[in-house]
Amino acid sequence: MTKESICISSPLTPFTIYNYSTSLEVNVSDLWWNIDETSQEIIFELHVKTTGWIGLGISRAGGMAGADIALGWVDQTGTAYIQDRYAYNHSRPIIDDGEANWIVLQGREVNGWTAIQFKRKFDTCDPMDVPITSGTNNLIFAYGLVDPDLSQPNNDITYHGNRRGSRVLPLRSYSNPPSASEFATLDSIEFRLNNFAVPSEDTIYYCEVFKTPTNFITKRHAIAYEIFIDPANLDIVHHLLMFECDPTVNFNGTILPQGLCNQMDNEVEKCMVNTALGWAVGGDFIVEYPEQAGYPLGANFSVGYYMIQMHYNNPQRLSNRVDASGIRFFLGNTLRQYDLGYLTLGTTANAMSLAIPPNIEQFNVDSYCPMEATENIPESGITVFGAFPHAHLQGRSIWTKLIRNGMPTDYLFNAQSFDFNYQFGNTLPKPIQLYPGDAFYTRCVYNTMNKNIITLGGESTKQEMCLHFFSYYPRMPDLSVCLNLMTPQSWNALINDSSIPFSQSNLIRWLLQRQWTTALATKWQEFYNNALRIVVYGQITHIESMLATLPPRLQDVEPDKCTKQVNPEPGNAASKTNHTIRQTVFILAITIFRALKISFEKLQ
Repeated sequence: MTKESICISSPLTPFTIYNYSTSLEVNVSDLWWNIDETSQEIIFELHVKTTGWIGLGISRAGGMAGADIALGWVDQTGTAYIQDRYAYNHSRPIIDDGEANWIVLQGREVNGWTAIQFKRKFDTCDPMDVPITSGTNNLIFAYGLVDPDLSQPNNDITYHGNRRGSRVLPLRSYSNPPSASEFATLDSIEFRLNNFAVPSEDTIYYCEVFKTPTNFITKRHAIAYEIFIDPANLDIVHHLLMFECDPTVNFNGTILPQGLCNQMDNEVEKCMVNTALGWAVGGDFIVEYPEQAGYPLGANFSVGYYMIQMHYNNPQRLSNRVDASGIRFFLGNTLRQYDLGYLTLGTTANAMSLAIPPNIEQFNVDSYCPMEATENIPESGITVFGAFPHAHLQGRSIWTKLIRNGMPTDYLFNAQSFDFNYQFGNTLPKPIQLYPGDAFYTRCVYNTMNKNIITLGGESTKQEMCLHFFSYYPRMPDLSVCLNLMTPQSWNALINDSSIPFSQSNLIRWLLQRQWTTALATKWQEFYNNALRIVVYGQITHIESMLATLPPRLQDVEPDKCTKQVNPEPGNAASKTNHTIRQTVFILAITIFRALKISFEKLQ
């Protein structure tokens, strides 16, 4: 059993209590796991609806090639086996010709389901193994209908066909959502949409403002929140984002602003920067904050109004959809030590920040938050405990490095594998302290091999974003965002346009007319690496801006040194319960928010 098993379909009870679980494929495959950061070890338990072989792999790129695979089965005597295999390409994975680092613990086969528990070190120092990193990991899984034939060379396994899948999971920063019943006795504050009739359009952004309930006359701390998405609308809801309005805002009357966001920009302009929370497709519906901090709410807290922004992705232009999505905050009975806050890094979501050539396997968009933006962090520091990377369909990787004294010291978070369909909030394995003068370097990596036209920054799912949200405590009153965009002068020089004020429409027209070649894409990457950019930072009541270039190419974060176990546990090319068996050895054995309002004329 687990603390909370969400969407688990296996009829078999797990061998032990696990902290984490997920469904890999509904009614077919479920996965449980525990993490031990001290011993640097992970224990998996895989259940699959088959009486044949089952496989779980760690992949560098999200596919078969280069994957480190645990392949297991339970024979007719009830003995469980695990083989350590490696896939050089899209063919049958071979048995690792070195040390077997996947270790079987136990297994069983009951009522047409196979369950096997096994373990592995995070990093085995084996070139045929893939490290399990502290960011996101590419998992692949597959199964066959019969057990391997041990009489054949390499213990031949049957081809899985379409009995396979993949997932991006933050194995070491995953958190099972708690049950809402844990907070049933607490006070709560709820913000729900007023039955919005979703237009039958491709991309819809809907905004609705809410006032803090007046029945809570003092500040309270939310210790958890629950996201409500109408099950009938899960196919069109891309994200829900909640913003804090400027504390100086006072909306007159009882009818608060609501409607399509692009038709009410002037009304809600001061409700579009400071993030309160966010949810995106694939995310958890219930989130609990760390015990040291809570999200502040209540009548004497400075923020009196909030705004929910909904992004609906409706490419089929479905009609007759009514949505009442929303948020419920669960309020603790006592205040916690700290207020928590959010910091958003990356770029603004428009063509001045993001213009990604087509048919490119890897295009990097870098942004830099300089030390000037963090000079007001207290000397005692702030603690970052969570990360939420966000991009759209072309995003493949998002990471942020902490730069201290001009040198990278650590990743704040490294989503080296990003999947649009699974956008998790990540709890850092170890909280990270930030201090005055720290800087941040963020990179979003895109793949446009499936596109034949340029991809621009914007709100549509077909456009792109580059955002990295971080949750921290204690809350900083003057640091909510630190974002980049190229200067109007850089773009004007590139397109030979001297328009004053800068014309973004001219830029978009010019971009769409380019005939993209490999040589042009290479020059485009150089432009992105070297162009002067505007850094905007601060919070809604006080936005600062400055000009900056990316720093010189930084030395990479020093990787953790891999050390071998002195006395590894028994295991060979295949390991089985209670003893080892010999095997034939072969040679060579993947703006949530809208664009920040900036007056480009003032920045020229």
